[in-house]
Amino acid sequence: MSIRFYPVAKPAEGGYSVKVNGRTVKTDTARVSAMPYNRRWPGHQRSLDQTEIIQFLSMEADEPLNFEITLPEPAEKAVLRPYSLGITPELSPDGKVRFTLPRPAYFTLEPYGRRNALHFFVDAPETNIPDKTAENVIYFGPGEHDVGNIELKSGETLYLDAGAVVYACVTAIDAEKISILGRGILDNSRNKEQILFEANEEGNKAAVNNAIRRHTIQLEYCSDVLIDGITIRDSLVYNIRPIGCRRLWIRGVKIIGCWRYNSDGIDMHNCEDVFIENCFLRTFDDAICIKGFDCYYEGDVEKAVREAMYRGGESYDVFRNVLVKNCVIWNDWGKALEIGAETRAEEICNILFDDCDIIHVCGPALDCCNVDYADVHDVVYRNIRVELDETIPPPRLQRRDDEPYGDVTPGFQPPLICGVVEYHFEYSAGGERRGINRGLLFENIAVTGGLRPHASFSSYSEEYCCRDIKIRNITVNGKRLTGDEFGLSVSEHCKNIVFEG
Repeated sequence: MSIRFYPVAKPAEGGYSVKVNGRTVKTDTARVSAMPYNRRWPGHQRSLDQTEIIQFLSMEADEPLNFEITLPEPAEKAVLRPYSLGITPELSPDGKVRFTLPRPAYFTLEPYGRRNALHFFVDAPETNIPDKTAENVIYFGPGEHDVGNIELKSGETLYLDAGAVVYACVTAIDAEKISILGRGILDNSRNKEQILFEANEEGNKAAVNNAIRRHTIQLEYCSDVLIDGITIRDSLVYNIRPIGCRRLWIRGVKIIGCWRYNSDGIDMHNCEDVFIENCFLRTFDDAICIKGFDCYYEGDVEKAVREAMYRGGESYDVFRNVLVKNCVIWNDWGKALEIGAETRAEEICNILFDDCDIIHVCGPALDCCNVDYADVHDVVYRNIRVELDETIPPPRLQRRDDEPYGDVTPGFQPPLICGVVEYHFEYSAGGERRGINRGLLFENIAVTGGLRPHASFSSYSEEYCCRDIKIRNITVNGKRLTGDEFGLSVSEHCKNIVFEG
């Protein structure tokens, strides 16, 4: 039996006070989005007045833990998410919250709703520890390290020890048998956009080509990749972006501090044999996305797609064999578990999202958006738990720098399920081919809170459509819904969309 608290380079000052088994421990901080207010990249970064600073605790243990948290201000109740942990915290009159955690888990304590949540990352004891003196190991110990960029070659391991804060991006191209491991933090906050020319954002018309923006981890055409245990904080754009990768395993990764435009979680393009498990993602934009290639920003889109799909005698024109399991997702603006929107692939298939908790979401929780030409089929969303707040702020697009977010719409609730085949004025980039969504199954979806859950499906044409889709066993607060109790909207050209209750 053991407990280890990870060193904190810059501990939080004030705020929550946390005790674990009677010991006062230090917490770390991250900047997150404070409101679901987004815009297509307008040529400059998002304003800080749309954000807030939160605290998080990182540690490992293999025994039950007794927590006592002193709140920074009074609260009427305290909620611990995900609800599937089965923990009801005790809030005492003196402003202390107490609960016992029986096993390692990633979760949040929320005395003030979405605002000022306290995040907990309790890992199981680390076992995959390389020899830090080995020639193929890039090692960073406790403390801060300003690196800039780390490029991994075949056979190399990047190891961030507990207490390490590494300010860097990580890249790899055509590498095999590479690993990114440890209990440290890969911090992207010093990665800034490089503005190439000033752009006018009026009308939210976007300026996606006026800046160079680098993703935190970008892996291109790599194989046998393991990302295990690290925390990623404050990504400029995507946290993890694999392109054309094969045999990719992401486990125990914690993503926090997403507030900048396009700060998605794990967005993948035409990969094969992917396993994502036991991760925590709090993202501003979409959380986990399975995509085709997204070359819409290139001058000659079709040429760029061909070069991406067919290189070195290999084909990367499909995305298949994916399992996303046992992840906790908090999405501050976009979608939680998504296919698309970009779908430049011949097929996207054999996808399973299983046993995941969506603890906050403002956009569609389960989404399949096909704006290009993939044949999307054999996709299953199963055993997904969705927690809805009493009041959900609607996601909105900002049109001008001086336009405030505005009031919350009473009774707003995002779609539980959304399926679309369509042409998108930007992402489809003038492409004439369209795709199809078929053979999708949404099964054992448990909703807690909220109003009447609903789903919507729309199609491009008679041929390019959503078809042969089943929705089975949807519950709200433990009650299984009938067809009359579930809101299902199906547009023209959709075929055989069935709610089985």
